[in-house]
Amino acid sequence: MEISESLSTKLRIAMLLFFGIFMLRAFAQNTVSASDIMEDIREGKSISYENKTIVGDLDFTYMEDKMPDLPKKSKWWNNGGNTVEESIDVSISFVNCTFQDDVLAYIHDDPSGYTFTADFDRDVIFKNCEFKRNAMFKYSDFDGDVDFSGAKFQRKTTFKYAEFDEPADFSNTYFDDDATFKYAQFDEGASFKDAVFEESWNIKYMKARGDFDIAGLNVRDDIDAKYTKINGRSFTNYLIETRN
Repeated sequence: MEISESLSTKLRIAMLLFFGIFMLRAFAQNTVSASDIMEDIREGKSISYENKTIVGDLDFTYMEDKMPDLPKKSKWWNNGGNTVEESIDVSISFVNCTFQDDVLAYIHDDPSGYTFTADFDRDVIFKNCEFKRNAMFKYSDFDGDVDFSGAKFQRKTTFKYAEFDEPADFSNTYFDDDATFKYAQFDEGASFKDAVFEESWNIKYMKARGDFDIAGLNVRDDIDAKYTKINGRSFTNYLIETRN
């Protein structure tokens, strides 16, 4: 009897260990390090991932790499320049991916006084992706097509001062926190069709040309659209005309 119980216990332990190893391998296969992605971009490789979990801060500005070579605050202060720009010259594609940590194309480093930004020279896709932490694209220039359709933003999000040269798709997006598109510029139209904003949507001073689709838009707090222009018209007039 004791021998049988001992064998049964060992069997259960072995099964648990096997299951644990299986789960770890499955997790590893579906997980990608943000640092590996950044290294691939540095080497000029286009980025394409689907159904993956991205772990670690995905910093398109490469702030940590650049900081050691930058002059101290006292030196750049006299020259009047504290913005450090990075150009991402490969296409970026993430589909059905989850970002566990920050996705950063904008960082302001208080201790040094430097501001780090990233521009995107080719297409940028974050289709049906979930951003569990901050998604910062302040000051970013997007030269190619932009697709954030179906994305979920769980924390702070900003596209303040962002410029979109080609059509931008934010349809079916979900913003759990305040979303800022203040001073953003859409040169070839944008879609916010069926987008949901749990908090406020700040589009103050935003400018858009071309087709601007807001059918089914749901903002559950308020929209700050002061000085916003859609094809030269105020946001209020645009709403009135599109609903008639």
